Amino acid sequence: MAIAAERPKPVLLPQLCKGCGRCIDACPKHCITLGDEINQTSGMIPVVIDLDVCNGCGLCISACPEPYGLTTETYQLEDPADLYGERVRDVPPEPETIPDREIPLPACQPLVLKGNHAAAIGAVLAGCRHVFGYPITPSTEGAELMASFLPKLNGVFLQAVSEVATVNHMYGCGGAGLRCMTFTSSPGFSLMLEGISYLVGSQIPAVFVHVMRGGPGLGNIAPEQADIKLVCRGLGHGNTHAIVLAPTTPQEMLDLTMEAFRLAFEYRNPVVIAADGYLGQMTGRVHLPETMIEPGLPSWAVYGDAAHRGNLNNSILLHEPYLEAHNEMLCEKYDRMIAKEQRANSYQTDEAKILVVSCTTPARMAKGAIERVRREGVPVGLFTPLTLWPFPIQFFKPHLEHAADILVVEASAGQLEDEVRLALSHAGVDGIRIHNLRHMGGVLPQEPEIADRIREVAKEVIR
Repeated sequence: MAIAAERPKPVLLPQLCKGCGRCIDACPKHCITLGDEINQTSGMIPVVIDLDVCNGCGLCISACPEPYGLTTETYQLEDPADLYGERVRDVPPEPETIPDREIPLPACQPLVLKGNHAAAIGAVLAGCRHVFGYPITPSTEGAELMASFLPKLNGVFLQAVSEVATVNHMYGCGGAGLRCMTFTSSPGFSLMLEGISYLVGSQIPAVFVHVMRGGPGLGNIAPEQADIKLVCRGLGHGNTHAIVLAPTTPQEMLDLTMEAFRLAFEYRNPVVIAADGYLGQMTGRVHLPETMIEPGLPSWAVYGDAAHRGNLNNSILLHEPYLEAHNEMLCEKYDRMIAKEQRANSYQTDEAKILVVSCTTPARMAKGAIERVRREGVPVGLFTPLTLWPFPIQFFKPHLEHAADILVVEASAGQLEDEVRLALSHAGVDGIRIHNLRHMGGVLPQEPEIADRIREVAKEVIR
């Protein structure tokens, strides 16, 4: 009489079990139960199997959604030390970096451009051929111009289904080592924050032209500066920072957009251009540079070819010490940004007793007010941060040797002033009197009222 072969009993790999319970429902012998201990590799609670009761029917294996969670064979998973890089693995050699190339541009007459259009042209000259976005006033003109340019340049403009989709398209494109950007405004930028955190965590370059408008909520489409705290202190979850460039003219919109792409790839990090609704819409004379950029390809790119097959973009580090080390590396990179990338403009600041601090469009109003009261003999100058993060404290401090009063002129409820105060605190500077002139909701400070506020501060200083 033939003896039936014993059926193999299931083998559970607890590292792969998510504790979903499907095998429990499928087991006719009721020999599988929910566990009560967390697996330290997966962070999940795997099931427990009583093999003494099991008859090897295999129904649990069929029910398991994990291909290797329940099997009939015993095998060894990869050593976690390999996954975290403690052990040398056989990987393809790192490909060589293809450097950028500068191409001379023919001389031409100045152009008269909107700020949004100037940023778009700057991006094209910087080598950007991939733009993703979703229309939102007052930034849409930049995306519209790119939509007309890029097909003629073998580029791609993709109108995404949302801002959430936009930032994830940028993750894929930037991760391939290609220059990409978006134009957006306040509500849209808020939707992108999770994706920006992924970009920072995976060290993927991308450029965001953020044309700020009135808020909170839908607010209106008028200019405001109330996203300064967002771009400087709130770029998604985790320890996230990005260089924030703040142009004041259409010319600076072009120049700083070109610079943004260089910085994004130098530091492998997103870069934000913080403009406002007026700056995006106003026109101004713009000179083109002498050269444009033909971009290369970085060695770290996940480009999809054989040479780059060993590369990976990843922000997941489940082992706590390795995530801590990754954050320490990011913080060291932020320190390099702080040390090297501070930028500012000054106007009439030599021996000024009062410093007006302002950025984007309000800085232009402030400059006119300063010219007016200077003629009256008031010793006042203008300090314009071109980087809101890092705040250019190294250029600001020397002026404080002769100025003890600061007037912060802004279109928000003190968000620029907060950056000034924080920078002074970190630099150990005290004894400075800080005054302010603020508007909100899309109302900008006007030249006459700025001049009047300077005169009020000057009376206090003289007294």
